[in-house]
Amino acid sequence: MRNKILTVDDSKTVRIIVRKAFKPFDCDILEAANGVEGLAVAGKETPDLILLDITMPVMDGVEMLTKLKADPALKSIPVIMLTAEGGRDNVLKIAKIGVRDYIVKPFKEDVLIEKAGRIIDLKPLTDGPAKARSILDPIDVLIIEDKPAIVQQIQEGLKHTPWKFRGVNTTGEAIDSCHRQVPDVILVSLSLPEESAFTLFRLLRANIKTKYTPIFGMVVKTDTTAQQQAQTVGFTGVITKPIEMTDIEGKVVKALNLDTSLRYFTSEQEFFIMRLPEPCSTLVLSEVATYLKVKVAEAVDRGINRAIIDIHELRGLNMNVIKLLFQAMQTYKELAMQFALVGNHQIISECKGFEDTRNWTFYETMEQAKASLAAGVSAAVAVPA
Repeated sequence: MRNKILTVDDSKTVRIIVRKAFKPFDCDILEAANGVEGLAVAGKETPDLILLDITMPVMDGVEMLTKLKADPALKSIPVIMLTAEGGRDNVLKIAKIGVRDYIVKPFKEDVLIEKAGRIIDLKPLTDGPAKARSILDPIDVLIIEDKPAIVQQIQEGLKHTPWKFRGVNTTGEAIDSCHRQVPDVILVSLSLPEESAFTLFRLLRANIKTKYTPIFGMVVKTDTTAQQQAQTVGFTGVITKPIEMTDIEGKVVKALNLDTSLRYFTSEQEFFIMRLPEPCSTLVLSEVATYLKVKVAEAVDRGINRAIIDIHELRGLNMNVIKLLFQAMQTYKELAMQFALVGNHQIISECKGFEDTRNWTFYETMEQAKASLAAGVSAAVAVPA
């Protein structure tokens, strides 16, 4: 459920600053220009937090606070007072009425977020699956590891991604690095001295900026004690050493809800293209099958009625690949799309050895396939019922 934050201030500028500060978070900002309006909004909406200015016309902050705390339905709402430098002592005097904290104007947005985050759970906005970031977008990964070879191994193993990797040796350096730039994902070695990885985890979770950042612990596969401890305290997941790069990539993709469809589906001018990469693992086939109908429907909705299945990277076929290809062809036929196949000599040769694929017609290049479709020639492929 979204948090409601009520800002009561006669300054429109301050209200704009407050709204801007909380924009990255999953919350609704309510506004009032004086205490009378503030009490009315509070009574109607029951906010989770009130930011209350002291000096206002009609009804000032002190009077509103007094009435607020006298109302059984509203008295439990936490209040942060906003005051000019000269009003600091006044805030301290009225704190006994019931103030959780105060902020001196002018204030920085970070201060406001930090203080509010101590009182309510400020959760960053996250896009739904339809708007998830793409696997092709750059993300920032912070690696806390005192063994440089491990950092280098990860950087080298995932260099095919657009991801940026930062490596630091100690938890102190990690905190400084997060302060300068909050990473999208954190990988931390659980074998750091004196269990400092777990201390770091608690500090990061206590900080509003990194509270929801995915944090993965890296540990030797045989160290089951550390793995269990990481799961108990709440790490996002565990990556075991020796490290499999596909393991890191898969877990990061899942944690950030990255859209992987662009690995397999693209549109080039009036052509919709589905590509299968090598190696074509079970995971790849599953992802392609998951996205297939949605992406084809999107292409048709954009007016595209020509499709190309490009499998020239594959070194060979198996029944799972063939099953997926039939599924794609059936989808194209259902939507009256013309389609063509692009493959290599090995694929063409193997297709002749299967009863269901021996009559498939392949083009050796994308240009040939596009030219054929442009001429109105579609693949004559029998699709099983």
